Amino acid sequence: MHAPIIDAMQPVIEIFGLSKLFGVGDATTVALDNVTLTIEKGEFVAIMGPSGSGKTTLMNILGLLDTPTHGEYFLEGKSVADLSPRRRARLRRDHIGMVFQNFNLLSRANVIENVALPLTYRGTLSTNGLNAASKILETFGLNEREYYMPYQLSGGQLQRVAIARALVTKPSLILADEPTGNLDTKSSEIIMEELADIHRRGNTIIMVTHNPDVAIYADRIIQMVDGQIASDSKQPTKEAKSKMPLNTFRKAMQAAAKANENFADATEAMVEEALPTPPKRGAKKARRKAAHKRAKRSKH
Repeated sequence: MHAPIIDAMQPVIEIFGLSKLFGVGDATTVALDNVTLTIEKGEFVAIMGPSGSGKTTLMNILGLLDTPTHGEYFLEGKSVADLSPRRRARLRRDHIGMVFQNFNLLSRANVIENVALPLTYRGTLSTNGLNAASKILETFGLNEREYYMPYQLSGGQLQRVAIARALVTKPSLILADEPTGNLDTKSSEIIMEELADIHRRGNTIIMVTHNPDVAIYADRIIQMVDGQIASDSKQPTKEAKSKMPLNTFRKAMQAAAKANENFADATEAMVEEALPTPPKRGAKKARRKAAHKRAKRSKH
């Protein structure tokens, strides 16, 4: 039995020997295989891996949407193993904000009602909930669309509404499952800049993604393969990352590629200079003509 670390900087998440099995007997599938992981407060973690690697299963367990077959899970130092479904739902409501690939907004509710929904579940008075929702929508530049219906918004706007809804309860943990999966490149950059800004304010974010351009916003990348953690690496600090947004990163990579190309060109030029000078084009043509004439004379 593991005990969570107790100190001034209590980790948001600690899991020990976590496994998840589906099926029985010969039909058993191992979705997670003895995973041990600690997520500190204020980290931005990207979980990557091929389909079937266990990313979504791990995310569902972290979000208290599923339970492990084996292992222990501590959320903010508290074991969630023996919690009733009702207490798990309350813990998820009060401490976890979730962002989904498909937005999961209520189609019959307008923007401000969707954002206020978690507060309604918490029992907050309707007026107070709507005021809180309006305030957070303003931070996302969506205050003019408070009374729009979801079908009247673009994909990027829908995801910003979904993020606002995840933040309205001021959760200690944000789980984002492929938050840019249904968005174009421009909208993806906007959403990731929003998440990066949320992270800079001190929020803890765990994000599942297949996209390396999205993963560079995280300061830690976990690669999963066959239900296990294959690698776990720290990235540049968030302060350094904040000075290098995605466009700057791409420009830097392009500059590096151009420098390599220029180096290759220069090297080739030096090699050519070192080699004997090839005959001029006209001289080579003249020699071919002379050889052709000699061949004709020899036939006669």
